[in-house]
Amino acid sequence: MALEIERKFLVLNTSFKKDASSEHVIKQGFLNSQKDRTVRVRISKDEGTLTIKGASSNDGLVRYEWERPLSLSDAEALIHLCEPGIIEKTRYLVPCGKHIFEVDVFSGDNEGLIIAELELKHKHDKFEAPNWLGKEVTGDIKYYNSQLAKNPFKNW
Repeated sequence: MALEIERKFLVLNTSFKKDASSEHVIKQGFLNSQKDRTVRVRISKDEGTLTIKGASSNDGLVRYEWERPLSLSDAEALIHLCEPGIIEKTRYLVPCGKHIFEVDVFSGDNEGLIIAELELKHKHDKFEAPNWLGKEVTGDIKYYNSQLAKNPFKNW
């Protein structure tokens, strides 16, 4: 089990795409999406992953994460067991200074939403903020993927 330290931001425009080092499509669902524990199945680049995340700290920055690879066939089978609301998005990896932003452009019921995530080694690490980075939404539960599956952006 690892400790995940992550910040989330809204993205102002798509100018990040010119600096992206890669992009790939992600499909994911949740076997459990309780506030204190989520169990996620993800399919990306013809591979599956099972991830369990614990409750977030009060500020939303830190939580425990356990992740293991799954075969593509197992992940596809588990997606059918997930709660309603499958998340579909394209993830762009965007280097910026010493860090790499993961920028998710959502499709399906969450089309129009773009969120950048930044994983840090320490809670107070400094980072370079690109000009396309908008309002910080770290800790705002409505932007968690597990909540976007239940209450998609199209309903806001």
